[in-house]
Amino acid sequence: MPNVRPVPTVRRRRLGEALRRYRNATGMNLDVAAAAVGWIAPKLSRIETANGHIRPNEVVNLLKAYGVNDPDVVTALEGLAKDARKQGWWQTYSGIVAPAYADYISLESDADSIHEFAPLLIPGLLQTAAYARETIAANATTRTPDEVAALAEVRQARQAVLTRPGTPLKIWAVIHESVLHQRFAVRPNTMREQLQRLLDVSEMPNVTIQILPLEATPHPGGAGAFSLVGFPGPMPDVVLLENLIGATYVEGVDEVQTFANAYERIVAAALPTEDSLALITRMEERSRK
Repeated sequence: MPNVRPVPTVRRRRLGEALRRYRNATGMNLDVAAAAVGWIAPKLSRIETANGHIRPNEVVNLLKAYGVNDPDVVTALEGLAKDARKQGWWQTYSGIVAPAYADYISLESDADSIHEFAPLLIPGLLQTAAYARETIAANATTRTPDEVAALAEVRQARQAVLTRPGTPLKIWAVIHESVLHQRFAVRPNTMREQLQRLLDVSEMPNVTIQILPLEATPHPGGAGAFSLVGFPGPMPDVVLLENLIGATYVEGVDEVQTFANAYERIVAAALPTEDSLALITRMEERSRK
């Protein structure tokens, strides 16, 4: 049997952070808040720090003790508690997918929107299978060919959120123009197919693509790539920062707002969507020659 973690860490952190925020708003310390629901302080502390489990009915009782009656808040936090133990499709790849990556996929499956700045690669949700394999192989230098193929499968499977029934994920991607000039020696058609993929997905109503031109004015994107992940209802957004050795999550409300403000400035510096798609079309046509 694969070694499956029963509780996605990010879901637990989001729930614990929200409960801590509502407790602080009441002025209660851990001892007083725990006593209000018949607990001891260490149990509540473990929940707030994402080191302990909490059942959905316990979430409801705790929110009542905090005077939180907003049905949207109660439903959202109760849902997080219900989903904390839920195993997603990606768990079948637990030997391949790193814990931080699994956490992000769980976030992506809960999200209703993602705003992504991509200065180096096409965003994973918009990649073709060939582009995914080539770029994963280039970055995951310690992976075997079978592992690279499995990771490419995961990247393709993630794209189901774009067409999920009822509430498809909305993605707004700002891609640096230099990414479109990438070339692949082993499979030269890779970039042409990827450019066509961008044009195809741009026709979906939940997909917005902008290109940040080479001659763009100065903007905050110089600090690097990031993904701003938004959730329905009252749940706070999360920012993902990635590098070669893993991922870092920015979860503080003020810090996330800093990235939201930066994204607005990046969008303003990018080409309008129609001009962006026209540029992609020209490059796709040029790649055929």
